[in-house]
Amino acid sequence: MTRDTPGGEPQGDMDEALKAIAEPRRRAILRLVAGQEMPAGRIAEHFEVTRPAVSQHLQVLKEAGLLIERREGTKRLYRARHEGLAPLRQFLDEMWAESLDVARRIAERERGLSDHQSEAG
Repeated sequence: MTRDTPGGEPQGDMDEALKAIAEPRRRAILRLVAGQEMPAGRIAEHFEVTRPAVSQHLQVLKEAGLLIERREGTKRLYRARHEGLAPLRQFLDEMWAESLDVARRIAERERGLSDHQSEAG
């Protein structure tokens, strides 16, 4: 079930993406498959954990909508699903813009400018 943020956007997808990328190995997996499709075995070669552990990470990333799995015969090939990061990216972009606006207002206040003066100038 997805919840809405105060601005009305669905939050469930973003929450799942945040949980998935909170683990450093999952972020590393996303980096590996960001620009290319890779089989699970080749992904596992990059980590000093068991293949089943890597498979669990792949499953979490898939469930969060961050990976696409394609089967080719007996191989499972993975690639990043960039659209899955869109809600998270939008959230971070909005927070960044708000933070910059707050920093601008603080700096202007320290220089003695009011919000009205800064908008007119």
